[in-house]
Amino acid sequence: MRRTLEGTKAKRQKTSGFRARMATSNGAEVLNRRRAKGRHKIAITAKERA
Repeated sequence: MRRTLEGTKAKRQKTSGFRARMATSNGAEVLNRRRAKGRHKIAITAKERA
C-alpha cells in the first residue's frame, strides 16, 4: 500500500531546484538570501537523476 502523499523527484526539481529558482528574479532573490544567511545548501539537488 502506498502512502497518501508521495512526491516525485522530477516535480521537486521543477519547483524547488536551482535552475527553477534562477529562472525568475524572485527565485534568484531566494538564493541570494540563502547565500547571505550562510546556508550550506542553497537549493535542493536530486540524489539520483530526477
